[in-house]
Amino acid sequence: MTLLKYKDYYKTMGLDRKASPEEIKKAYRKLARKYHPDVSKEAGAEEKFKEVSEAYETLHDPEKRAAYDQLGSFQPGQDFRPPPGWEQHYGGPGFADEGIDLSDLFAAFTGKGRGGRSGKIPTPGQDYEVNAHITLEEAYAGTELDLNLSVPETDALGTLRKVSRTLKARIPKGAKDGQRLRLAGRGGKGANGGRDGDLYLNIRLQPHPFFRVNGHDLYLDLPLAPWEAVLGASVEVPTLGGAVRLKVPPGTPAGQQLRIADRGLPKPQHGAGNLFAIVQIVVPTLVGEHERALYQSLADSSTFNPRGHFQRS
Repeated sequence: MTLLKYKDYYKTMGLDRKASPEEIKKAYRKLARKYHPDVSKEAGAEEKFKEVSEAYETLHDPEKRAAYDQLGSFQPGQDFRPPPGWEQHYGGPGFADEGIDLSDLFAAFTGKGRGGRSGKIPTPGQDYEVNAHITLEEAYAGTELDLNLSVPETDALGTLRKVSRTLKARIPKGAKDGQRLRLAGRGGKGANGGRDGDLYLNIRLQPHPFFRVNGHDLYLDLPLAPWEAVLGASVEVPTLGGAVRLKVPPGTPAGQQLRIADRGLPKPQHGAGNLFAIVQIVVPTLVGEHERALYQSLADSSTFNPRGHFQRS
């Protein structure tokens, strides 16, 4: 077998090597809540969540844990080779030398008994998890993605290899950033009649030049000329479903949020989020003599003092 890079699953979960099954479950629940990408705000939470999940997949299974313990203990990231007889004792017929790491090894471990006795217990296939990067327009209308995956699978001789798989995944309209979609039976193949694993897609929305996203609601900066804010106006506003007209009330201040109902992302059952246009007052930087004269006339005749609240009463 090829050299592998050691991963200290016990250290990943903050456990002693003699930890009980109950301690393993308790540690996993705590870390999964802490680092789950749907709720965690910590930097690197997604990668940490995957590391914890990988460690738990091995340590919570008695046979996998026994096989892991037989590998010995090394420094994380250190190259090592399994001890003599380990492959026959635990791993079955053999493993290919290209591109297999420790997680692949235990993902393919399907309950082969000690001394090479092959178990016939139905074993479910491995679940896979990938990020699906889509545009906001694709989230609005729904889309179909072509996914190219490199996953570990065993061939007819029982040898574990990395294989390429291409599949199509339908993303429903209204998919949110951070949402986790489950594609049943699209993961690793089961063994001995076990069901195939699932494929989980983590939705990642690409940045948009106009819109910001909060759940199903969208936010847009709306530039207004000073006279539009003072006098009111009807302006054209872009939305994901096409441009609409928005009425700006007279005397609208900068920072005011103007709601356009049901112009956000679609919701799963019915309806949609809202689009909020946030007013930004834009001052012209180039003005002609006539415009400058009009502004000067306004300044001379107006009693408006935007800094009146600074003055003591």
